[in-house]
Amino acid sequence: MDLATRRRRQALFLFFLLPGIAMSSWVTRTPDLRDGLEATTGQMGWILFGLSLGSMLGILSSGRLTSRYGTRPVIGLGTALIVASLAVISAGSLLSSVPLVVAGLCGFGAGMGAGDVAVNVDGADVERITGRTTLPALHGCFSLGTVIGACAGIAATAAGFPVHGHLAAVTLLCAAILLYAIRSVPAGTGLGTAEHPGPGSPRPALWRDTRLLLIGAIVLAMALAEGAANDWLPLLMVDGHGLDATSGSLVYTGFAAAMTAGRFCGTFFLDRFGRTAVMRASAASGALGLLLVIFSGNAVLAGAAVLFWGLGASLGFPVALSAAGETGPEQTARVSLVATIGYVAFLVGPPGLGFLGDHWGLRPAMLVVLACVAAAFVLAPAVDTGRRAAGSPSGVK
Repeated sequence: MDLATRRRRQALFLFFLLPGIAMSSWVTRTPDLRDGLEATTGQMGWILFGLSLGSMLGILSSGRLTSRYGTRPVIGLGTALIVASLAVISAGSLLSSVPLVVAGLCGFGAGMGAGDVAVNVDGADVERITGRTTLPALHGCFSLGTVIGACAGIAATAAGFPVHGHLAAVTLLCAAILLYAIRSVPAGTGLGTAEHPGPGSPRPALWRDTRLLLIGAIVLAMALAEGAANDWLPLLMVDGHGLDATSGSLVYTGFAAAMTAGRFCGTFFLDRFGRTAVMRASAASGALGLLLVIFSGNAVLAGAAVLFWGLGASLGFPVALSAAGETGPEQTARVSLVATIGYVAFLVGPPGLGFLGDHWGLRPAMLVVLACVAAAFVLAPAVDTGRRAAGSPSGVK
């Protein structure tokens, strides 16, 4: 691997790490943010809907932007939007302004959505050049970022550090990472042509591909399991199990750590046992964790069960992207379609859980997530495309 490609690969690791740090930084402070805004659980659902709205706008435009301009400007724009939005959320917390926080979350979601397809396309190109598996580890870096951000969030919560000051510091860190990493991403990757439509512009025929839609259903279920934890786990442990804010953030950190371990170790198990077995084991682990979190009256047991939840949710998204790219021609369009379905669940589903939680409580609301994960267990054979598992460099992951 030449020096330029090595630096490019390292830059992509940073571009996955950055949104993980940014997201978990405000997620771990949601109890304090909620209290500062004097919002109910239902109102928090509406506030988080700003994140979902921005994310869907970003993910739906990412493919076309990447096809027209290439990955570098789209990655740069999306990441810059994340950085700017963190500053807006920080200001909203300082001023106890719901509109500012909603606007910041909307911009944050748009930045994540816009950059996600582009950075995955760039990662797939690095795999093609090097012949080495890269995307599973890239997704692992996102989870690693959530662990780093969550640890900092726990420390800030325990120290009583103001939310706005904490998020302002994270904003500066993310800005520095962006300015350092963007220089190593080359221009021109991902440009589409009329004969080869870019990501985010899947042909109508793809919607008639049964296997692809089944894979989409799996990623919908597993992405909902991940998104529900990212948005609600600290509040679920505080309101549903009586933990304090610091302990709730600690439980979320455990979830993020389990996600990280699952993604970095996943390639070994995929190569050894195959996608179907691993996906079923993942769904079973996620279902076990959710069952204990929902029904256990013991806060310690529920907190430990979150590790099973995290392990179960860790491989759903990268394995589904890998399988989608192997279901036929136009791999990038297929990956984009499944990624869009996943983002619908990851970002639109959790606010809906907030509306349910306002009426029945957050623990009963998680029954919806449990049902989806159980469905993923049944549909797991769809990810076995008959080719090499996700560790193969020949597949898009």
